[in-house]
Amino acid sequence: MAGSVVTELKAKMLSMRIQVESLSKEIVDKENTLEGEVKKHTMAEAEVASLQKRIRQLEDELESTETRLQEATAKLEEASKAADESDRGRKVLENRTIADEERINQLEEQLKESTFMAEDADRKYDEAARKLTITEVELERAESRLEAAESRMRELQAIIQETSGQLKSLEHHEVQTRIHVSGTSATAARPAHNNLGNRVQVKITELEEELRIVGNNVKSLEISEQEAAQREEAYEENIRDLTERLKAVSIAPCTERHACHLQTSKQRTLYESKLATLMEKLAEAEDRAQESERLVNTLQADADRLEGKINQSSDPRPT
Repeated sequence: MAGSVVTELKAKMLSMRIQVESLSKEIVDKENTLEGEVKKHTMAEAEVASLQKRIRQLEDELESTETRLQEATAKLEEASKAADESDRGRKVLENRTIADEERINQLEEQLKESTFMAEDADRKYDEAARKLTITEVELERAESRLEAAESRMRELQAIIQETSGQLKSLEHHEVQTRIHVSGTSATAARPAHNNLGNRVQVKITELEEELRIVGNNVKSLEISEQEAAQREEAYEENIRDLTERLKAVSIAPCTERHACHLQTSKQRTLYESKLATLMEKLAEAEDRAQESERLVNTLQADADRLEGKINQSSDPRPT
């Protein structure tokens, strides 16, 4: 019985040893598990701390990003406004470009028309200059004829003065004849007196013919001067019209156009100078023609007066 108890105790001790070993092993396992959990907890805390730090960084970054987003939004609004302004400016520039292109086309057409008008004006200026030259030559010829007529009139005036002297001598001779001669001697003296009267009458006739020729020449000169004045007025009107047409032309400035304009201006100035000179010559010729006409009228009156006196002298008187 005691042996069974010992055996039973041994068995219990063995069982308890097994349980102790099992518990020891379980404790070791639990300690290992606890250490692992502690490590995991430590790692988790470190990770949490890292995550919190990352969160703070992300919050800071988020705040900075929001600030940048606000700034970017404001800049975007400004850029949008600038884009709208640029779009409106682009449309305005496009409209201006279209208007400029139309204006350029108009200017090109005006340039073509103005070039044609300038060439036509140059041709007309050349034609006017040629006609002015011809008119100047005609005027010089008319002045030469007028000078010749004036010279002839002066000669006729001298002849008339000489004839007037002869007439006065004839009148004096007639008075002496009436006083100193008798009836028969007066009859004998009458043929000599009549011969002298006839010579004076022939001279007066010649003078009248000369005066008629000179008068016709003066009239011809007056007609020529009137025609020259009319042509001059026509040329002057033509040049004024050409000048106004050139002034009315509006062309974009260019070197060639400027040179052409200078040349046209010089030609116009030259033509205007020639016109002024020619008009002065015409005025002078007109004054001289009027003076010649007055001289012709004076000579005609003197001739009429001489003819009347000669007729009175040649009338038969009672003895």
